[in-house]
Amino acid sequence: MAKHQFQTEVTQLLHLIIHSLYSHKEIFLREIVSNASDALDKLKYLTLTDEVMKNLKFDPRISISFDGKDSKTLSVSDTGIGMNEEDLVNHLGTIARSGTKSFLGKLSGDAKKDSNLIGQFGVGFYSSFMAADKVEVLTRKAGEDTAWLWTSDGKGDFDIAKAEKAEHGTTVTLFLNDEGKEFASQWRIESLIKKYSNHIAFPIFLSYEKKEYDDKGKEKASVPVTEQVNTASALWKRPKSELKDEDYSEFYKTISHDSDDPLFYIHTRAEGTMEYTTLFFVPKHAPFDLYNVDYKPGVKLYVKRVFITDDDKELMPSYLRFLRGVIDSEDLPLNVSREILQQNQVLSSIRSASVKKVLGEFQRIALEDKEKYTALVSEFNRPLKEGLYSDYANRDVLLELVRFKSTRVEGYTSLEEYKQRMLADQKAIYFITGDNEAKLRSSPLLEAYTKKDIEVLIMDDEIDEIVIPSVDKYKDVELKGVNRSDAGEDLEKDKKEKEKDKDISGVIKKIKKVLGDRVKDVKVSLRLAESPSCIVTDQSDPTFKMAAMLKAMGQKEMPEIKPILEINPDHQIVDKLKNMNDESFIEDISFLLLEQALLVEGVEIKDPAAFVKRLNRIMIKAV
Repeated sequence: MAKHQFQTEVTQLLHLIIHSLYSHKEIFLREIVSNASDALDKLKYLTLTDEVMKNLKFDPRISISFDGKDSKTLSVSDTGIGMNEEDLVNHLGTIARSGTKSFLGKLSGDAKKDSNLIGQFGVGFYSSFMAADKVEVLTRKAGEDTAWLWTSDGKGDFDIAKAEKAEHGTTVTLFLNDEGKEFASQWRIESLIKKYSNHIAFPIFLSYEKKEYDDKGKEKASVPVTEQVNTASALWKRPKSELKDEDYSEFYKTISHDSDDPLFYIHTRAEGTMEYTTLFFVPKHAPFDLYNVDYKPGVKLYVKRVFITDDDKELMPSYLRFLRGVIDSEDLPLNVSREILQQNQVLSSIRSASVKKVLGEFQRIALEDKEKYTALVSEFNRPLKEGLYSDYANRDVLLELVRFKSTRVEGYTSLEEYKQRMLADQKAIYFITGDNEAKLRSSPLLEAYTKKDIEVLIMDDEIDEIVIPSVDKYKDVELKGVNRSDAGEDLEKDKKEKEKDKDISGVIKKIKKVLGDRVKDVKVSLRLAESPSCIVTDQSDPTFKMAAMLKAMGQKEMPEIKPILEINPDHQIVDKLKNMNDESFIEDISFLLLEQALLVEGVEIKDPAAFVKRLNRIMIKAV
């Protein structure tokens, strides 16, 4: 017998699960049955495609039994692919995916909310320890002769020893604790299977002792009974007319390990040149690994109801990675490999049609059920924006689907809604980008737009900086960032009046002389109403935020970005500089006009000490 230590993250996770999470302890049975179904799926595929496995006996079933007398044990067995010693260490002792480790950092302290994350992290097996003091896993891998017994009490280590098992497959035995004894009941188990696992595509059998009574109602014997307790049908292949919302919800929970109902589902069957069925679910909440590089895809591929893979990121585009569901093709060969999948024309056509169907359904919901669509946008707006950059074929539809915050309305707004609100003579759709909504709303760059009642979209999503510049136009209307030098088109009519009434060319010359090559230019601002200065970037240069992002992504050689300083000719500070001859004072004011504008836009000042000294000198003269 070999003793092993759980990986540190597993030990922490076990402690949390046992003591804090899973307010509904019954979910452990769903997790174990779901794992058994996965094991059967994998073996079924191998028996159809692998030459070595084709002669293997495959009698798919999941069996559940319990100790009804003393309520000591509950066992779940399957005839699936099984595990060897290495598999046991990797699957039951280690959290393999790096993204899963981030689970510990995502806990909110709300037990009910946190419990819903467990299955999504691929660690649902560990929920067994909520109902058991000890768990044994007896398993034998298909095609191998040696069986193994994994044993643990969930307190830091586990044992693995060689064992005897006549056939391949796995049996999980729970030695129930006091709280878990309620599950050693025929009625309890049967109700849970129908609730959570009724649509598992393999038969689930429950064995128990059925009591028999005489005519007077006195118990005379107990007869062993084994009966199937699930429908064992592929739900996605059944006609939609036979299914209820509850059926879809329970199936969703089975494949997603989510405890919540889905936000909505999309069930499609295509017939004709290609035959396939798709069933997609949109979760109510974003999967934990939505923004991880090693995210777990949520769509399973079947061919003629035979499971092929659930780990192929090519089944749907990455910006729809939050979808959960099934694609089942009648036209793909069973032995299709992952390499072939990526180049397969049939799958490419299914993917293309599925994307259009999903986006079309999103459009319908956006028009007919704004509350539901707001719920979708609250969780998945950012991934949809990724599609603007990566899916040019569907860009027009995605432009209708993405939402933004605005200076005009509460909550989210669409580009179409903005366009309808544009002023009669307005030339462009204006936006401002950054990483803090509050800062953006108080930016000096918005002052003139606010004064003229021109709406500006608030884009505080990190991805906006990358995606929006690639869009250019929405229905022939240009999109312009107010922090760009060319964004003052709708303010141009004020320019001549300002230049006529305020001749500040001398002030601009003074500031340019002081700042030199620290700025690209110094100009009269059309966009300022109250602040003395602001910075913008030339339309041909990357913004400061974009430059910071590129640097963070590893781009070493970045040309220095020089801002354009715009000054407000109506501000008292600028007005007083016209007749100022004190060169040291002019120098301090010029630098402060630039540095305060940089600070407001969140740009780091190169020499904070010099900034403080300048500020102190000005304050001394003011008091």
